[in-house]
Amino acid sequence: MRKSFRLLPLSLCIALALPAYAADESEDWSLCPIDDAVPAFEDAPEPAPLEGDRTRQPTDIAGDALNASESDSTIFQGNVELNRGDQFLGTDKLTYDSENGTYLAEGSVRYQDAGMRIVAERAHGDQEADRHTIEDLRYQLIQRRGNGGAEAIELEGDHGALLGSTYSTCPPTERSWELQARRIDIDTAEGMGVARNATVRIGRVPVLYVPWLMFPIDDRRRTGLLWPAVRMSSRNGFDYRQPVYLNLAPNYDATITPRIMTERGIQLGGEFRWLYERGQGEVWGEWMPEDKLPEDEPDRYADDPDFDPDNRGQFRFTGMHRLGGNWRATANIGWVSDTHYLEDFSNSQYGVSRWNLTSTAGVYGRGLHWDAGLMADHHQLADYTLSERNLQYNRMPRAFLNWSQPVGDWFEAGITAEAVKFQHDVRDEGSRLDLKPFVAMPLEGAGWYATPRVAWRYTAYQLDDGLAAANGGDDAPTRSLPITSLDAGLFFDREFRFRDEAYLQTLEPRIYYLNVPYREQDGLPRFDTRPMTFSWGQLFRDNRYTGPDRQVDANQLTTALTTRLISREDGRERLSASVGQIRYFEDSLVTVPGETPLEQGKSAWIADVSLSPSDRWTINAAYQWDPKYRREDLASIRARYLVGDTGVVNLGYRFRRDLTEQVDFSFLYPVNRNWSVVGRYYYSLEDDKLIESIGGVQWESCCMAVRLVARRYIRERNGDLDDSLRVEFELKGLGSAGQKSEEILSRAIVGYDREDLYLVPPSTFDGGDYDNSLDPIP
Repeated sequence: MRKSFRLLPLSLCIALALPAYAADESEDWSLCPIDDAVPAFEDAPEPAPLEGDRTRQPTDIAGDALNASESDSTIFQGNVELNRGDQFLGTDKLTYDSENGTYLAEGSVRYQDAGMRIVAERAHGDQEADRHTIEDLRYQLIQRRGNGGAEAIELEGDHGALLGSTYSTCPPTERSWELQARRIDIDTAEGMGVARNATVRIGRVPVLYVPWLMFPIDDRRRTGLLWPAVRMSSRNGFDYRQPVYLNLAPNYDATITPRIMTERGIQLGGEFRWLYERGQGEVWGEWMPEDKLPEDEPDRYADDPDFDPDNRGQFRFTGMHRLGGNWRATANIGWVSDTHYLEDFSNSQYGVSRWNLTSTAGVYGRGLHWDAGLMADHHQLADYTLSERNLQYNRMPRAFLNWSQPVGDWFEAGITAEAVKFQHDVRDEGSRLDLKPFVAMPLEGAGWYATPRVAWRYTAYQLDDGLAAANGGDDAPTRSLPITSLDAGLFFDREFRFRDEAYLQTLEPRIYYLNVPYREQDGLPRFDTRPMTFSWGQLFRDNRYTGPDRQVDANQLTTALTTRLISREDGRERLSASVGQIRYFEDSLVTVPGETPLEQGKSAWIADVSLSPSDRWTINAAYQWDPKYRREDLASIRARYLVGDTGVVNLGYRFRRDLTEQVDFSFLYPVNRNWSVVGRYYYSLEDDKLIESIGGVQWESCCMAVRLVARRYIRERNGDLDDSLRVEFELKGLGSAGQKSEEILSRAIVGYDREDLYLVPPSTFDGGDYDNSLDPIP
């Protein structure tokens, strides 16, 4: 039987009516048992996504018995089912008065659509007046985590109210936390809801009370308050941030963030974002009119006479615009008010390691065989222990072109070109033009390859008076020289079996010959050129310096050998081992200050090994041995073991002669399904000093997590250590309270999220390639 009847919009009223309705898809729900608050209905069809307009689809009504009275009341009894689109409504008895448009559903009321399931004791309403009431109900969201109940739901047109409602992402048998609200008013036309007397409970203990809260119930953006952030620290005191979101237009918005630090003062932050058809951008900044911290710690600022505790702030601009074709314009600009700012407003050693801010802006293009750009960059000092002289040169502007293309069937031709004007506040300045055209002949066969290559490098300068005077009065020096090389190798492979597994083993010998004549370069400035760290990649480069201010002279031959073991079953590389060395046939005389010329003979041996004996073990090692001085120049090892489905153990050791010697041990160890421990011990053996130590415990259930993390780390640039203790409560699908610890743990423990297993953790002290001895003229 088919009869016109409008099903109740229950999912719209409930699923969208909860402040925490959108459980984050990134949450880990693997611990959750299959224990729905409202199990699937046996007599209902499988929920499917809605196709088309629900209101235009017909409603089918079926029941065991039909009784139509003279008063236009129709009574459906016994297994009453109503189906329309993705909606299903079942009840024991449905009474419908077609004259008045009223209805009454009694006994085992069941409702389902693509988003949720509901069971209720009773539902009644007036179809003509569009008023509906559902009493004593429980619900279960289907497409995302969430369940709860309500004493009643009252609907009238676009407005509705939930009375005595609850919400949680926990299963009914493990109610670790729950959100309760005495009343939630809904306006579907405006897409807004207002919760009154809302309480968050952990177990039976109330931990948060909100007397009034307005929130969106759909995807429309609206002006209003975002969730605040609250912290406590010895440096800032009570630290409260309250973001205010401003929905200015469909394609741009803003966020204003007042911040109160009881020990320091008031700070104002802001962000403005925009998006349009051909680009996007963001402006972000924060400003503090008066900071009390320098008054409490005057010794930290005594050596900086230019420091001003007033009007401290930071600014950042990022933007991108597509110009058409292969071209785009981008900018990334940053600024801080003083050299103490990053240290004072950072809560980790990663902020301390940043000693300068680099701003860039330019126009870039890329094609099949080329890429080019016109850009500029600027460096600002952000470390009070250094001086302006430590900063790199600003490039204002810099133009570059890289082109490489096959020519005929045998050859490849190309050029790398760069023109730069170098600017510096305290150093002498100048300009540089560098051209490097080349012709190569790539030859290859089934098991071999050989690529002879001839290039010519021409570099010309235009120097100011200071640099010219240091260069004997020559304000336009040049350098021109040929560069020839041959890169060749062979491939051998064989198949064999080991422990009943099939493997493919390769043997890959390789040679690289480089010949560059000597040119006197001591009179040339050194704007952006430094020696590169000797490593595997440098065995096959035509210059051991970054930047073109120095071009090494060479008559040398690299010999190297690589072998690999590849599993035939899954194609995974189980072993890769490489060893190589450079033979210098003549002395290499080109140097920078502090270097000694490379003498005729052999370089250090370089060995790299990567081993994966199983899917859980990964071991990487590098070693350099100098036979001339019979000493090791570098030794490093990094091992990782995966524990279960979530755990990881990392062990690292790194030694570089005259530079560093460090050990790093970190782990996330699951004790059982709910408990895990985390830790890190990062220590400098050379300085006999701790860099960072972490110890913590985590408890995680289906819908809740608690983390307690103790941490000691270098905070000050002078190497002083700071201690912190963090406690965080995470209510999955709702948010977290306390100081965030996951970001710190993800940085410290490679593999903490199991999505960054192949990333190298950021170095604590890199912060840039500054060199106190770097001068334009040696």
